[in-house]
Amino acid sequence: MTTIIHATDPAEFLGLVPALAGFTPRQSIVMLPFHGTRTQGAMRIDLPAGDVDPDRFADVALRALLQVPDTDAVAVVVYTDDGPADVPDGLLLPHLFLAEAFVDVCAHAGLRVVEALCVTPHGWGDYLDDVPQVRPLADIPAAPAVPGVGDVSGDQLAGAELPRSDLVERESVGRALRDLGDAIEHMTHGTATGSENPIAIVAAEVVLDDLPLFVEHLLDSPSDDDPFTCAALLWCMNRPPLRDAILVQWATDLDFGYRAFDAQLAFSSDRTTVPDAIGEVFMGRGPRPDLDRLGCALQVVRSAAARAPRHAKVGALTAAAWLSWAMGRSSHAGTYVDEALRLEPGHSMASLISSILAAAMLPEWALRRP
Repeated sequence: MTTIIHATDPAEFLGLVPALAGFTPRQSIVMLPFHGTRTQGAMRIDLPAGDVDPDRFADVALRALLQVPDTDAVAVVVYTDDGPADVPDGLLLPHLFLAEAFVDVCAHAGLRVVEALCVTPHGWGDYLDDVPQVRPLADIPAAPAVPGVGDVSGDQLAGAELPRSDLVERESVGRALRDLGDAIEHMTHGTATGSENPIAIVAAEVVLDDLPLFVEHLLDSPSDDDPFTCAALLWCMNRPPLRDAILVQWATDLDFGYRAFDAQLAFSSDRTTVPDAIGEVFMGRGPRPDLDRLGCALQVVRSAAARAPRHAKVGALTAAAWLSWAMGRSSHAGTYVDEALRLEPGHSMASLISSILAAAMLPEWALRRP
């Protein structure tokens, strides 16, 4: 999002940050890249542990910032639960050395520093002041309403929780998943016995006959609570070639989905090269996806992960992580990928996304100005 900033003082600027970020940050460093007088959104990084090297951290933050094209200035705000410290000659704002290191690397990179501020539970301060002060939080005006941005009172993890599910739902999906797996196994190997669950056979036929069309229709009814529909998606999400093709389709369209499925199946059977155009989408490059479409897809996989039995959750959690990352919600992506790695340490896709998040990499389409 590109927004013209009309802030006349630092307090007013702080009031704008939650609206630009879409949430009220906590334990975070928020960077706002500017091109001229326009901010190009907000980038958030977790506050590091106290033993981190400030210069090294500042270099990583700068690399993340410079992913945004045409950035020529930056504002930085530290949100911390720590309070200022009393020292013999006045006050010491928390994380001062980290902020100073970041301001220095930005200056050396030729970036103008618009603001360098700190928000604590005790008040807010300006790192650039010669004599630091802690000013009242009441000075910060409420975040203004921004079209398309809802309630911003929650922190960066607000909304990342999976939908609620009960034991009955999870057991129902677990039985459907077992029956579906048996039906697909018998149908693909010609070993049907006639004792298969007829509903599972129908679901298996839907999956095997036209999987791209099946996952496309899921976007039309993301709240579908049918256990066999959920089981069919979980079955696919726990098979990497199918999962990856589904994600690429949801980030593009049905026609591209057919190409992705054909390419993934050819790769699985013959180890042929996956076309670059498909790999580019998976790495966040190419045309900007429809965010409403990605949002529906995220709703679908979050619901599936919530209703899945423990052994079948990881694929849906990993898909939720990728979709969140694709939408520029790295904090949510981190929540899902951490849970996936807790359930299955070393999971390849979850580990890859975790590395991407640790490097503060965002999809290119999220960094381009509309």
